[in-house]
Amino acid sequence: MDRLIYLAMSGAKATLQRQDVLANNLANASTTGFRAELQAFRAVPVRGDGASTRVYALESTVGHDQQPGPVQSTGRPLDVAVQGKSWLAVQALDGTEAYTRAGALQVSAEGQLVNSAGLPVLGDGGPITLPANAAVEIAADGSITTTVAGARPQQSGKLKLVTPEGPLQRGTDGLFRAAGGADVPADATARVQASALEGSNVSAVETMVAMIAAARQFEQQMKALQGAEQREQGAAKLLAPQ
Repeated sequence: MDRLIYLAMSGAKATLQRQDVLANNLANASTTGFRAELQAFRAVPVRGDGASTRVYALESTVGHDQQPGPVQSTGRPLDVAVQGKSWLAVQALDGTEAYTRAGALQVSAEGQLVNSAGLPVLGDGGPITLPANAAVEIAADGSITTTVAGARPQQSGKLKLVTPEGPLQRGTDGLFRAAGGADVPADATARVQASALEGSNVSAVETMVAMIAAARQFEQQMKALQGAEQREQGAAKLLAPQ
């Protein structure tokens, strides 16, 4: 009987963890450049004498969906959609280099090029600073050309675009980093689409269907626990001294 209780309990816990991941994906279905998290279940044997036949389920996040999201033209010069498998480099709050696909850029009051979260966008030589009141144009290779009224256009920097060889890991801040925290070198062949943004690659319909399926699975596991309790109570009555 304890085997059934153990299996149902661990399965219900894993299902709740899966619901958390799905809910987070659904909440970011309209977030620019968001990458959906993937989930997987794995069976782990219980260690100890007499427990070799017991296994419990663990839900693990195996990574993220690398499929690109839909690209929509915005007409805004500071918007960029990174193409292919490349990423845009930014400076995280802890000072480390991190990567994102969210290309809604803006200029801070200090003239620094930042992303929508206010994090500095990195160029080949570090954070990018633009002239005040300048018109900005971003080329396909990430080169930034600025034009101040009455002056000739000049190049004010170049976006650092990287194409990692292996999968990146998502941090708790929502940014991605290479395994081990090493910086990925700039890729001269990486390209962006100017005046456009890449949307989230989360399918709202598929995610909602997965959430419904997970909810039904959780209900079945709860019914199994209730059935085990009822059988325990029945057995106790039969074995009770008359």
